[in-house]
Amino acid sequence: MIANAVVLALREIRRNVLRSSLTTLGIVIGVASVIVMVTLGNGATAAVTADIATMGSNLLTLMPGQQRGPGGAAGSARAFRPQDVDALERDLTSVTAVAPIASVGLNAVSGPRNRSMTVTGTTNAYFSSGNWTLARGRWFSDSEIRSGAAVCIIGETTRRELLAVTDPIGERVRLRNIACTVIGLLESKGTSTFGMDRDDTIVMPLRTVQRRLAGSDDVSQIQLSVAPGASSQRAQQDIYRLMRDRRNLQATDDDDFTVFDQAELATAITGTTQTLTALLAAVAAISLLVGGIGIMNIMLVSVTERTREIGIRLAIGAFEGDVLTQFLVEAVVLAGFGGAAGIALALAASAIAAAVLGLPFSVDVTIVSIAFLFSAGVGVVFGFFPARRAASLNPIDALRHE
Repeated sequence: MIANAVVLALREIRRNVLRSSLTTLGIVIGVASVIVMVTLGNGATAAVTADIATMGSNLLTLMPGQQRGPGGAAGSARAFRPQDVDALERDLTSVTAVAPIASVGLNAVSGPRNRSMTVTGTTNAYFSSGNWTLARGRWFSDSEIRSGAAVCIIGETTRRELLAVTDPIGERVRLRNIACTVIGLLESKGTSTFGMDRDDTIVMPLRTVQRRLAGSDDVSQIQLSVAPGASSQRAQQDIYRLMRDRRNLQATDDDDFTVFDQAELATAITGTTQTLTALLAAVAAISLLVGGIGIMNIMLVSVTERTREIGIRLAIGAFEGDVLTQFLVEAVVLAGFGGAAGIALALAASAIAAAVLGLPFSVDVTIVSIAFLFSAGVGVVFGFFPARRAASLNPIDALRHE
């Protein structure tokens, strides 16, 4: 009986192709909108997670000053000292790869080219904690770090914009009164989630920047990697306890430094994107209800147009259940076609949008299945009333209908 009802439904749809297409348009738009929103949201979440992972695994950043909102730390707290770095390396077993950082903004010059940028002074621990790899050249030697040699490692953007050579190893860059020799080129990391070009960088030994550029031995921030097997929370507790003691803070004093956890940042950002994705998908799902109302409307029209046909079927022995099934199946078939078309449209639109936005194309099969089943459910719900109305027609009155 169901198979026969499907055949009759297909025949009726073919008879009114344009009307059926317009009827399912709301379902198509609704299903496509939900899938596109979820797919792009999943892609954005994956992109953010991958981007933060490239910044360093289990990375903690210690900065002077108290946190002032999501933008970072602020305040007039004093900078860290080299002795603080030594204490972190010596006394904490929950962290590894302690990397002190001193930054100076200046104008870098190479031949006729110049570029305003920030020079980072640090140690080799900076590269290991930040998951940096070399495309060419080498890292700093121990003697270069101890003596504060005029050597540097540059990023891909700096190579392209400042040096304009394929192999920068051995080239020289002038930083104020220092002629810095390039010994390494970093693998490109591209632009971060926050719009910062991570390849636009020059990295020098810490002592070189402190003595010859900054004029002090202050450390503006410290990067630390959580040791394998240690928890991030435990590492943060150890850091807070040690730094409060070194900065002579009493029990009643507020912290004058802040520890940022990369994992917590990733969790916060992905949580936000997932919430926005769910909200947009819920808004898009409203069009499914609109499409359901359209199906109910057109099915009521169909019942009116086919009143005489219904009367004939009832008069020659068809049961009310047969008529009910016929119109209900017709509504479900309409909604099913709309759902299938919406899925095809959504996958194509998502692939194009992901390519344009530079996001991973991440299809959630579960959401696709739910969207299709929901569209079929819309056909059942909104098709039931017209079907019930058709099944309850009096055969004699239906036969008299013109």
